[in-house]
Amino acid sequence: MRYADLIDPFEPVSDPPPKTLAKFYIWCLKGSLPVIFAGAAISMIAGSVEVCTAWLLGLVIDSALTTEKEALFSDNTLLIGGSIAFFLLLRPCIFGASSAVSSILVMPNVSAQVLSRLHRHTMSQAVEFFDDDFAGRIAQKQLQTSRAIADTVVEFINVVSFAVASLIGSVLLLTTINVWIALVLFVWLVGYALLIRWYLPLIRSRSRSRAGARSNLSGQIVDTITNIKTVKLFAHGSHEDGAALDAMHRFRLKAQDFGVVASSFRFCLIALSGCLPVVLVGGALILWTRGEATAGDIAATGAVSLRIAQMSGWVSFVLMAVYSNIGEAEDGMQTLAKSRKIVDRPNAKALSQARGEIAYESVSFSYGRPSGGLVDVSLNIEAGEHVGIVGASGAGKSTLAALLLRLYEPESGRITVDGWDLRDITQESLRSQIAMVTQETAMFNRPALDNIRYGRPEATREEVVQAAKKAEADMFIQDLKDHLGRKGYGAYLGERGIKLSGGQRQRIALARAVLKDAPILILDEATSAMDSALEASIQDALIRVMEKKTVIAIAHRLSTIARMDRIIVLDNGRVAEQGGHGDLISKGGLFSLFWNRQSNGFIGVDRAAE
Repeated sequence: MRYADLIDPFEPVSDPPPKTLAKFYIWCLKGSLPVIFAGAAISMIAGSVEVCTAWLLGLVIDSALTTEKEALFSDNTLLIGGSIAFFLLLRPCIFGASSAVSSILVMPNVSAQVLSRLHRHTMSQAVEFFDDDFAGRIAQKQLQTSRAIADTVVEFINVVSFAVASLIGSVLLLTTINVWIALVLFVWLVGYALLIRWYLPLIRSRSRSRAGARSNLSGQIVDTITNIKTVKLFAHGSHEDGAALDAMHRFRLKAQDFGVVASSFRFCLIALSGCLPVVLVGGALILWTRGEATAGDIAATGAVSLRIAQMSGWVSFVLMAVYSNIGEAEDGMQTLAKSRKIVDRPNAKALSQARGEIAYESVSFSYGRPSGGLVDVSLNIEAGEHVGIVGASGAGKSTLAALLLRLYEPESGRITVDGWDLRDITQESLRSQIAMVTQETAMFNRPALDNIRYGRPEATREEVVQAAKKAEADMFIQDLKDHLGRKGYGAYLGERGIKLSGGQRQRIALARAVLKDAPILILDEATSAMDSALEASIQDALIRVMEKKTVIAIAHRLSTIARMDRIIVLDNGRVAEQGGHGDLISKGGLFSLFWNRQSNGFIGVDRAAE
C-alpha cells in the first residue's frame, strides 16, 4: 500500500510548537496538509453524490408518471442504466475512496505524526520542565493532544467537508425546483449556523476544563502507583485514596458541566432539524397544488429535507466532538508548547573526542531561588585529573555536576570543556563525552542486557558482559529471573529497577558507565548503596575505570575519595578549601572536621541526596 506512505509520520520539524491554536495545528500537521485537503475534496465529492441521489429519484418518479407502463423501461433505458451504474459503481467507489483516505492514510499517520513531534519536543525540554510536573500528566497530555488533533482532522474530512458539499448541493437542487424553497432552506441554515456559533465555544471551553481535570487525575494516579512502596511503608493507603477521590470528584464536576452544555445543544439542534421537513415538504406540496411543482419535485424535496434533518443531528454531534477535541488540543498545547529553556545555538559545534579539561569561571546558579546552588565558583580541572567533591548536603555538589552536563544553564559565569564554552557545543555531543553514575540510579523496565547497553547501544553482548564483570555485577545478573521466567541478562528489571537492591542498581549503572568509556567520568555517590565489603572489592575496578579519564567524584563517605589527586570542599555554594587529602587533614579546616567525625563513628554530613 504505497499510497499509505504519502504522509511521513516521523518527519521531524526544526521549529518549536507555536502557542496559538491555529498555528499549533498547522505545526502539528505540517507535511500532511496536502493529503488532508485532498481527502476533504474526495469527501466533498461524496457529499455532492448524495444530493444526486435525490435528483435521480425525482427524475425516475417523473419519468414513471409521464411514461406509459408498457414503454417505461424501453423509453428510459439511459436513465435507468445510468441510475444503476450510479448506485452500484460510482457511489460505492467514491465513498470507498473517501473511507480509505481517512481510515488508512490519514488517521494512523496523522496520529503518529503529531505524537512523534510532541514527544520529540518534550524530550528536548530541560530537566526543570519535568521537575515541575507529573510524569503521568505529561504523557497523558501527549497522547490526549495527538488523539484530539487526529480526530479533528478525520471528522473534518468525513463530516464537515461532506456536509458542506451536501448543503451547497441541496440549495442548488432546490433552486432548480423553486427559488422560494431554496430561500427557506437558506434561512434555516443561517439559524443552524447561529445556534452552532453560540454553543460550540462553550463546548470548547468546557472540554478544555474537562481535559485538564482528566490529565490531573491521571497524574495523581500514576504518581501514587509509582511510589506505591512508600505508600505501603507509611500505611497511607487511605490518604492516597482520598487524594485520588478528590481528583476524581473534580473531573466528575467538569464532566457534568460539559454534559449540561452538550445535552442542551443536542436538544436545540434536533428541535430545529425537525422544522425543516415540515416546512420544505409543506412548501413543495403547496407548489404542487398550484401546478408549479411535479411529484418528482416533491420526492426530491422530501429526500433532501429528510437527509438534511438527519444529517444536521449527525453533524451537530460531530461538531460537538470536533470542538471538544479542539478544547483538548488547546489544553495540551498550554502544557506541551512551552519554550525550551536550554537550546543549542545555531552554530553549535559537535564535541568529538574531549581531552577532559574542565573550567568553571565565576559560575553562579541557585535554581531561581534566593539561596542554594553555587555562588561565584571558579575551578580548573586538568585533563586526566581525579577530583573529589565534598561538603554538607545542599553545599552545591550535585549542582556542580548538573551544570557540567548542561542540565541547567548557569545564571552567571560560564563553563568550558577543552576551552569550549558549553553553550557553543551541542548538548548531545557534550553528554556523549561524559559518563555518570548517580546515587539514585535510573533503570528501565527492560532486560539487564539493554540497561547496561544503554551506555553504548551498538555494543556486543560480550562487551556488555565484560563491563558487568568489571563492575562486579555479572554474578548477581546471572541469578536474575523475572515473573515471565526470563533469566540472567534477559531478565526484565521492573519499573525503575524496583526488583534490584540499591547496590545492584549502582553496579549496573557503573557497568553502563564502563561500557560508555567516556573521557569524563562523574561519580555522584556511586558506591553509597554498597556495603563496606562490596565497596572495597569494587575499588580496584573503579581505579581501572578511572585510568586516563577526568574524574569528578562526589562523596559523603570520605574514604572513597582519599586517593583523589585533589579534593574540593564546598560550603554554602562556595569553594571553602581544596588540596590533597593529607594537606587538608593537616590544615584543620572543614575537611578535617568531616574526616574526624567519620573516623570517630559520627556522621557529620547528611547523606540525603541533594
